[in-house]
Amino acid sequence: MLKLKGLYVITDEKLTPYEKILEMVEEALNGGACVVQLRDKTNSDNFLLPYGFLLKELCEKYNAYFIVNDRVDLAMKLDAHGVHIGKEDADISEVKEKLKNKIIGVSCYGDIKKAKNMESLGACYVAFGSFYYSPTKPQAEIVDKSIIIEAKKILSIPVCVIGGLNVERAKELLNLGADIVAVVSDIWTASSIRERAKEYKNLFT
Repeated sequence: MLKLKGLYVITDEKLTPYEKILEMVEEALNGGACVVQLRDKTNSDNFLLPYGFLLKELCEKYNAYFIVNDRVDLAMKLDAHGVHIGKEDADISEVKEKLKNKIIGVSCYGDIKKAKNMESLGACYVAFGSFYYSPTKPQAEIVDKSIIIEAKKILSIPVCVIGGLNVERAKELLNLGADIVAVVSDIWTASSIRERAKEYKNLFT
């Protein structure tokens, strides 16, 4: 079984502009990120392909996983290590069929029953959140932290937490049992991405 644990960074069209994305992601990897997710809701697959290949190469250089958000076909073209699907995205059974032996993560927001169901259908990890107000997803509902404790009692796959995290908040959620912390704004807006990533990495040691 996959033992995902650590800092999971997610790209953002505004916060990681494409002229700087490789340099910024390498800083995060250098600081200890173990998963990088390419998340882009606007550009075409063709636009993203060259960046995706370079990001995957970077991740492999640092022994990290490269995940594509939502876009199963793009993940296939890139031979990414996995895909992350949310509420409006592809059906997990179809995804498993297309991406055999790849990492599949599923957003479960605040729904513990969905998480259990996704585990039974083959999800490799589930994500809960938003736990705090998130500048990248301001409309997201806030999820009660007790869901982490509940999830750890009934799930055998890793639990990822997301939404408005900083180092202190991440520490609190890890103490409740979370395995992976997914971060967007707090990493990419830091004065030193590498040093901020190190702070998160140190929470796991």
